[in-house]
Amino acid sequence: MTAKETIDAHDQIVAPGFIDVHTHVEDIYSLPSAENFVRMGVTSLITGNCGGSAVDIGKFLGQIKQKPIAVNLGTLIAHGSVRAAVVGLDDRAPTPEEQAKMDALVEKGMKDGAVGLSTGLIYVPGTYAKTDEVVELAKVASKYGGIYASHIRDEGNAVVDVIKEAINIGEQANMPVEISHFKISSKHLWGQSPMTIALVEDARKRGLGVTVDQYAYTASSTSLDVRLPNWAVAGGRAEGKKRIADPATREKIVKEMKEDLKKKEFKDYSFAYVASYSPNPAFNGKNIPEIAQMVRGKKKIDAQIDQILEMYTNGGAGMVYQVMNEDDVKNIMRQPFTMIASDSGVRRFGEGAPHPRGYGNNARVLGQYVRELKLITLEDAVRKMTSLPAQTFGLRDRGLIREGFAADLVIFDESKIGDKATFDQPHQYSEGFSSVIVNGQIVFDGEKMTGKLPGEPLYGNRSEVQ
Repeated sequence: MTAKETIDAHDQIVAPGFIDVHTHVEDIYSLPSAENFVRMGVTSLITGNCGGSAVDIGKFLGQIKQKPIAVNLGTLIAHGSVRAAVVGLDDRAPTPEEQAKMDALVEKGMKDGAVGLSTGLIYVPGTYAKTDEVVELAKVASKYGGIYASHIRDEGNAVVDVIKEAINIGEQANMPVEISHFKISSKHLWGQSPMTIALVEDARKRGLGVTVDQYAYTASSTSLDVRLPNWAVAGGRAEGKKRIADPATREKIVKEMKEDLKKKEFKDYSFAYVASYSPNPAFNGKNIPEIAQMVRGKKKIDAQIDQILEMYTNGGAGMVYQVMNEDDVKNIMRQPFTMIASDSGVRRFGEGAPHPRGYGNNARVLGQYVRELKLITLEDAVRKMTSLPAQTFGLRDRGLIREGFAADLVIFDESKIGDKATFDQPHQYSEGFSSVIVNGQIVFDGEKMTGKLPGEPLYGNRSEVQ
């Protein structure tokens, strides 16, 4: 067969297209090029993580036919979204009838092509679910070959217990477990990653398929809401605002926020940076003490908490939290069961001050941790971005360069590859990639996006037990 086009990959690495198994791209149809992902070598995305997804999975994946995208797309069916649709945002257990409705929604999602069930047990409303509620839903997803992917309840002081909970759910439901953005986010436990890693190793020795994903940074990114006690935000923002407006309840909230800081050994909120705050974009890129000083003329802890509560009542904010230790990041990255994943969304270039992982995660691993630090080998880094994610999420024709597999490829110069995005200047694309190919079509030619939109839906196993 004569090729229509030839690419000169002399002295470069040709690898399978990278698979990012932890993304939040429910809005991808409004940004179909997914340029921030493509330009760091990513050709396939798994969304629906952390308990948030479309509830109608068939409709969500089916949109690709009418609204083409540049990358392949799969999704989990999310417990939090299902619970919100049936139970709402209340802090209570579901009735038997509500549990049955949730079971039915998960079953339909799996039949429609979800790759598994996700939970966000630190977020409203997932945080209000007891373990048995999740186990029942996981058993439904397990019937269809799904995986259980969890943002666990606490990545700080209670991290050991909640890792055990995630493993327990997988064991009870007889399904593999994938722990999202594996980390330790309490200063009190920095350096204790060998302990959390051992929990995964022990479960794997017992025969349970447990993997983790990780981004290559010491900062996390999520909402401002998680700084408040879970009970304070039950029922949604309107109810939370009522509690903050009540003096006695506000006093209790403030007290618990101070206690939480003390437990995690942080003296104040200088670790908390605003990524996006719609009411006042001037806050973007600044930390809470800086904002408190700017707005209130003082930055002691009470002023910081007042500022957080005011921002919460005004709609909340996207945040970046500098809460991790580099030694733990390295230790987790070395593990054979760790996948590289960004925990990012599709980015509008220049908008807000988002976490740089959305522009640089894969390139950062290849440039810093492989080439510069030699922490892991190039081959292992590529495996963590390709075949391991494909095997873990049941993507049978992805993750390898093999005859009969989908033609998802990335070509890069290992001597030049690297991330440019920083926390101060996050909107910078990675460098060193010369071609990114999705389903046989070049979507990035080393200089620019080509405008091709060849992405396909990635359906789950859907193998119902007879």
